[in-house]
Amino acid sequence: MNGTYAPRGFGGPGFGGRGFGGRPGGPGGGIWEAMEQLRASFEQRAGSGGRMGRGDVRTAVLTLLAEAPMHGYQIIQEISERSGGAWKPSAGSVYPTLQLLADEGLIEASEQGGRKTYSLTEAGRAVADEASENPAPWEAPGARAGAAQFGALPKAGMDLAGAAAQVARTGTPEQVEQAIAVLDEARRKLYAILAD
Repeated sequence: MNGTYAPRGFGGPGFGGRGFGGRPGGPGGGIWEAMEQLRASFEQRAGSGGRMGRGDVRTAVLTLLAEAPMHGYQIIQEISERSGGAWKPSAGSVYPTLQLLADEGLIEASEQGGRKTYSLTEAGRAVADEASENPAPWEAPGARAGAAQFGALPKAGMDLAGAAAQVARTGTPEQVEQAIAVLDEARRKLYAILAD
């Protein structure tokens, strides 16, 4: 492929207008711009309502630590599992929350197996007991639906874009044409879902 190749669906103005091979230096360059625009679009939408708030992370951490001491990675995994994969908080939201809770005297850290493990203090247990009167953030009405709408869909879109990029980089011209047909069909089906 060369810099003038612009498959249908990826070479138009909505995707930078340069096609798969638009970036200097080799085939497949233009799709990275398209993928970046796709990712940014999903992130913008997710920021408007798909991510859980800071208070939700705090409540989730307290709720989990009321059950057992955990390290940060365990907390992230537990939230992801309990939300059915719809909400997986980032380390950038969990670890600052843990530090804040420690500063407030609600949790304490200890070294276990080379990792910092967090547990509730007495004051933290009292706050967690209060919080337990309400549903956990991953059980709140609409939490799964909202997070799934903005969590699973972008992941599926990025997975699809990644597969398209792989075909663009390594596929034969015939394989690229087949991939274009598949993507065109997927786009039509997505619009049909909205039309129902």
